[in-house]
Amino acid sequence: MCGRYASTRGRQELIDFFDVDGDEAGELEPDFNVAPTKPVPVVLTRRSGGDAASGVGGEERATRAASEVRTRPENVRELHVARWGLVPSWAKDVSIGARLINARVETAHEKPAFRRAFASRRCLVPADGYYEWQAGDDGGKQPHFIRPADGGVLAMAGLYEVWRSADVPGGRLLTCTVITTEATDDVGRIHDRMPMLVEPDRFAAWLDPALNHPDEVRSLLVPAAAGRLESHPVSTAVNKVINNGPELVKPAPQMGIPSAAPLTLF
Repeated sequence: MCGRYASTRGRQELIDFFDVDGDEAGELEPDFNVAPTKPVPVVLTRRSGGDAASGVGGEERATRAASEVRTRPENVRELHVARWGLVPSWAKDVSIGARLINARVETAHEKPAFRRAFASRRCLVPADGYYEWQAGDDGGKQPHFIRPADGGVLAMAGLYEVWRSADVPGGRLLTCTVITTEATDDVGRIHDRMPMLVEPDRFAAWLDPALNHPDEVRSLLVPAAAGRLESHPVSTAVNKVINNGPELVKPAPQMGIPSAAPLTLF
């Protein structure tokens, strides 16, 4: 499961890295402790005349009236901000999103909450790295920060939906979920699940709304290559959502077991 992560890259850095055509996000605040229901940057591709995603920038900009949406060429790659926690179009209220922050890659194509988005509303969720908790010898849980070994951007595979309701500003809300897979930790398991990652050479195919056959879509998702990620223990301060700052991702002594050098994972 991916329940916390860090996302601190600036708007222009994400625009350049993901080769974005349209910026609908505005300025982005660095967040070292992203938690469910928070606003997060996402990258998606939209076809002209299709269902437009809301322009967002924080919770207030997670919505936009249809009359404000510009007509764009086909297959335009856009940067948006979405509420983390997918709210399906048929949901009666947004509370369901808090339970739908992750979608298992093994079943996302068939689950009612995710199958329509899996077919044509896929996105990339940028991250610096993500947190997982490991049970320690003393019975406590040690948080670890897992990040790219080269310090680059993680592109987590995601799905998005536009939820319509008169109860939200502008009548529409952009929401997302992160797809997870079985962890392939080959040096010491921290957690049995991890976010599914998308490599740059597959960005276009993953985001293409015209690619909608489940088997073709699933073939784009492969486990992270060996040596792609590394991990180190971090302070339990990350356990509290109110804590937020660069100190959260810095190495810290590991509880219950002797400290060790960073592990190279997956």
